[in-house]
Amino acid sequence: VVHGATVLSTIVVFYRDIWKLIKGLLAFRWNDESIYVAKLFVSMIPVIILGLFFKDEIEGFFTGNVFFVGFMLIVTSLLLLSTYLVKKNERKIGFYDSFFIGLAQALAVLPGISRSGATISTGLLLGNKKANIARFSFLMVLIPIIGANAKDVFDGSMTAENGVGLLPLLVGFIAAFISGLLACKWMIGIVKKGKLLYFAIYCFLIGSAAIIYTLTL
Repeated sequence: VVHGATVLSTIVVFYRDIWKLIKGLLAFRWNDESIYVAKLFVSMIPVIILGLFFKDEIEGFFTGNVFFVGFMLIVTSLLLLSTYLVKKNERKIGFYDSFFIGLAQALAVLPGISRSGATISTGLLLGNKKANIARFSFLMVLIPIIGANAKDVFDGSMTAENGVGLLPLLVGFIAAFISGLLACKWMIGIVKKGKLLYFAIYCFLIGSAAIIYTLTL
């Protein structure tokens, strides 16, 4: 439910881009929009494979292991910092780039790895343009999450028997939608201004605090 809310917030922020892609697809030609959508589908391959064949293994990581989450936050921080070590480029996102950005998204199923941080960092390391990779990072997650939500609905996972009431789901949806709107716009601004350093410092501090907390219990 909360993932569905963040998808909706992304759609609201990028509705012009999404509508342009839809119109391009409806032209039934191999145009810029069709090529872009094809790249989005290539980026989805790794996470779709994980979702279809390794769902139980992935859910096994979500056990409340604060130390593991802290360590993964530090990994996110180092990944963000690594973008400052490469020469900046303005290259367009290609199919090759799409697949490797998709691998970064697949890695982000681990708790503590920032999905946007991992995908945007990977795009920058590959030499992609800042504004382009930020847009691509948010658009590439739409179909996998919509697909996962649809699967949960049809296989009966989202039922009253799962112990979560309607009110908590509604509150979670609203909170995720509002925070998703703010975070999406905020992250785009950070990437365009090249200020990923602040996000890296934040992840490092929170990750370190989580590790220290577990070690001093």
